[in-house]
Amino acid sequence: MPKKVTTLTVDVGVAEKIYWIEVIRGLWITNRHFWANMAFHVSRMFGAKQNGEVASATYQYPEVKRPIDVRWRGRHRLTVKQNGSMRCTACMLCETVCPCDCIHITPGESPDPMVEKFPERFDIDILRCCFCGLCAEACPVDAIRMDVQDFNLAGYSRDIIYTKEFLLGIDKKRPWEEMVLQEAEPQKELSDAA
Repeated sequence: MPKKVTTLTVDVGVAEKIYWIEVIRGLWITNRHFWANMAFHVSRMFGAKQNGEVASATYQYPEVKRPIDVRWRGRHRLTVKQNGSMRCTACMLCETVCPCDCIHITPGESPDPMVEKFPERFDIDILRCCFCGLCAEACPVDAIRMDVQDFNLAGYSRDIIYTKEFLLGIDKKRPWEEMVLQEAEPQKELSDAA
C-alpha cells in the first residue's frame, strides 16, 4: 500500500501570484536606498567642511587614525608580573577554549619553586584566529589580553605566527617578516650573480 503524501498549502495573495509586481517592489526598495545613500554622500562632499577641507568618508590611514571603540579586540599580548616574569602558568585553558585551534602551548617546569610550570613555547597562528576574545576571557590569571592597538597585522607570507617573545614585547621585530627577508636574500644573490 503506497504512503499517502500530504501537501502543505499556503495562501498566497494576488500580488504574490503576479511575479512582476514583486520584482518592481524589490527594485523600488533598492532604488530608494541607493538615492538616500547618494544624497548623504553628496551632502558630505559639498556641504560639510572640516578645517577648510572637504569631509570624506575615507580615512587617509597613516596620517589620520580611525577612532577606536572601547570594545575593540586588538592584537594579542602576554602580560608580566611586577618582578618581570610571565603571568602565564601554562594551564592550557586558552588553548582548550580556542574555537579556531590557533593557540599552541608547550608547558615546561619552572625554575622558580613557587611556580609549578610555565610555557616554554606560546605560539598563536594569527591567520587562523577569529579574534573572538575567548582566550582572554578564559585566562584565570589575566595572562593574555587583546588590547594592543596595532593595526599592522599583515605579513608577506601565509604563516604569521606570534611567538612568546613577540607577545611579551621582548622581540619588537615581526618574526614572520624576518623569515621572508631571509628567504628572499638567496634569490637576490642569484640574480646579482647572473
